[in-house]
Formats: sequence, structure tokens, C-alpha cells
Amino acid sequence: NPYAGLVSHLRASWLSGKTRPMEYRVAQLEALGRFLDDKKQEILEATELDMGKPSFEAFFSEILLCKNELNVTLNNLCQWMKDEHVDKNLVMQLDSAFIRKDPYGVVLIIAPWNYPIHLFLVPLIGAIAAGNCVIIKPSEISKNTERLVAETLGCYLDNDCFAVVTGGVPETTRLLENKFDYIFFTGSSPVGRIIMTAAAKHLTPVTLKLGGKNPCYVSDTCDVTNVARRVAWGRFFNAGQTCIAPDYLLCTIEMQEKLMPALREAITEFFGPNPRESPDFGRIVSDKHFQRLRALLCSGRVALGGQTDEAERYIAPTVLADVLPSDPAMQEEVFGPILPIVVISNMDEAIDFINARPRPLAVYAFSCDSKIVNQVLERTSSGGFCGNDTLMHFTLPSLPFGGIGNSGLGKYHGKFTFDTFSHHRGCLHRSMGLETLNTPRYPPYTQQKMGLFTTTFEVKRRGTCTLL
Repeated sequence: NPYAGLVSHLRASWLSGKTRPMEYRVAQLEALGRFLDDKKQEILEATELDMGKPSFEAFFSEILLCKNELNVTLNNLCQWMKDEHVDKNLVMQLDSAFIRKDPYGVVLIIAPWNYPIHLFLVPLIGAIAAGNCVIIKPSEISKNTERLVAETLGCYLDNDCFAVVTGGVPETTRLLENKFDYIFFTGSSPVGRIIMTAAAKHLTPVTLKLGGKNPCYVSDTCDVTNVARRVAWGRFFNAGQTCIAPDYLLCTIEMQEKLMPALREAITEFFGPNPRESPDFGRIVSDKHFQRLRALLCSGRVALGGQTDEAERYIAPTVLADVLPSDPAMQEEVFGPILPIVVISNMDEAIDFINARPRPLAVYAFSCDSKIVNQVLERTSSGGFCGNDTLMHFTLPSLPFGGIGNSGLGKYHGKFTFDTFSHHRGCLHRSMGLETLNTPRYPPYTQQKMGLFTTTFEVKRRGTCTLL
């Protein structure tokens, strides 16, 4: 296997204990900060070349949010690393019972192309913070960013403990033949199944951050202008190539008619009368994805946009009205600047529609009535939820981010990333003395010993708990 030597080298470094001291972890994390600072302009240029990513969007998603994750981690790492002491029973009051946060070992991070810096760097921050050695596999589809990461990241990190592997499907397949101690994958559900199958051969734990069709319910009681602006921003950010973008709207026919002029106005405000000329609207990453998206335009009717240019891989911000559940745009994750609207009669029908499909990465709900937003939250299941906005829950390091069911497994961001890459090891350290305290557990057994044993080990219920 072409990667066996690399994996063995990193494993030897991890076994040496090199990555465990807090000072080492902090030094490597600070080096990542210098990478972001030094290579800021190159990151903006590479993402612009790969997918026409506007510099504002690239700075926000690829640099600023990564710096936030990094600083949250550096600010809290000392506390996160501490042993967590737990409750004890009567027998063990003089002993030490705690949870030790151990690194897993050698971990693999496989990143996608849509946010090619953010979606490898944020997991990497947590993996380093937890004391692991890491192999990073950036996406070959965003080739300019892949080249930048492969050529420059090693200048900042310890090459005995961290490595970048490039290539496509064949290289990734061979890489997965090796035994890793943890695998973190971001990408599509079909590929996630392949990753999980490969991991199962070595009983390797995984985090899978996958996609899905994120529903967005718009009630009849809402500020239509604000809904249109927030939905248009979330759908057309990064030209729609965002795993948590609102994938389709659910609303009544009356609300659909109100939304159309509001969405048209929002799109014009954001990107001008001709979005193709706007410096703030990106392009589709590849010819394959462009052709896939263009085929979805036959769904429903094109109410707004619909213009395409294959040479530029340009698809205008598009809204499809009167889309049927059987239409092509509803059979797969859109992952582009196309917003289908599915008409429903009421909130109950919208919730039934959501629950009849695989659980998504995010559910969105808009209403001026908080009871309606809470109803959607309580009666649906998804990786995350955001009421009266889109995407913004992703920006908080204090919230866990991840999927459920078809949309993924596991969570990360902030401390959740550190915990994901840490084995929480239950530890008990007892005294060698005080042997009389252990006598009730030893044979020969008697009723007296049973009474003492029960008294010292029994956990009693305190009472009921009321949710306020």
C-alpha cells in the first residue's frame, strides 16, 4: 500500500507521546493561525479560481470562521484537557474517579470541495487540540485550493505528525485500506456509506458530516420581505453549494405568490439586474455539477432566473414554483443556486412532508408566531435547526454541528470537535489500604454482607424532574 509507510511514521510519532503535551498542541494550533494569516490572499485567489467564490464570502467562511474556531480552542484548551472528576459512592469516597481525555491516535480527515479550507481546518483544529496525529485529504475537485494546501501547510505544521495526501477516488480508496484510529469525513451520503464500510473493516470510529434536502417552512404569518432576504442569502451564498442551505421551501399557494416579488427584489438587491456580472455571485465548481444542476431546471416552472452559461459554469439565482414531490429537483440534494417551492396547505402538512423523508442536516422555519416555529422544532428531527433565519446556527462554535440518520453521524465545532477527537477514558484510582471497606464484596457471602453491600452501592431516586 502506497500510504502504509506514511501511516506507520505518524503512528510512531504518536506512540512517542510527542503530541500529548499542551505546549505542543498550542504551538501547532498557533502555527495554523499563522497559515491563515500568511496565506489569506492565496486562499481568496484559489477559491475564486476554483468556483468564482466572492472574496467576502471566502473571507467569512474560509478564514474568519476558522480563526474563531481556533481562538475558542486556544482560549479553552487548558480547561478542556483537564481530568473531569465524577461522583462516587460511599466505598470510594477516598479514591479518585475521573474521565481522562485521551487522543485517539492517527486520524484521517477527508474534506469536500465546497468550503475547501474550512471543512478540513475546523476538524483539524480539534484533532490537534485533542493530541492526535493527522492525515488530511483535501478534495481534488477544488484543485487550486488542494494545491495550495498540499504545498504550504507542511511549512507550518510538524511533518512527523501531520501530512497532506492528494489525489482522487483511487488514491482515497488505497488510503482507506490502512488502519486509522478515527476517520472524519465530510461529503455526500453515498460516499459516506463507502467510508463507513471501509472503517468497519478496522472497527474504526467515524464522524460523517453528510448532506440532504434541508426543508424550509414559511408560514402565512411572517414578514415576507425579511424571509425573502434571509432565504435568498442562505440559498445563493457560495452559489448554493452549501450543505446546510435551504434546499426547498414549503408554503401555501398564497405565500408563494407573495414571496415571488420579494425574492425577485432580494436577488436584484444582492446581485443587480444581471447576476452574471456581479462580483458577489459565484460559479459552479465543475462541468459535471453544472450539467447535473441544469437538468433540474425542468422541475415545476421557472419563476425567477433560469439563465445558464456552460462556458462559465454559470447558473443564475433561480426560483422554481409549483414543484411537485415527484420532480427531479426533489429527488436529490440541489447543491446549487436553485430554490424549488413546494406548495402545501398548512403547517401540519408541511411537518408530515418533512417527516416522510430522510432526516436532513438542517430544518428551517419562518413565522412571526413563535409557537409555530416551536411546533416545527418539536415535531421534526434534523441535525440542526434554525428559526427565522438560514445558515447562522452554523457560525456559533458553542452549538454542535452534525447530522442524524441519512445526513450524518457525530458532531463538531468548538469543544464538540475536541470531544469528537478525544477518547473519554473512565478511570478509577484506589488506595492500596483500607481493605476492610472491600470485605463485603468478598466470599463467603452472607446476608449481613449483602446489607452492607447494598447500603454502600445503591443509588436512590431523588424525585421527579420538571422541565420549565
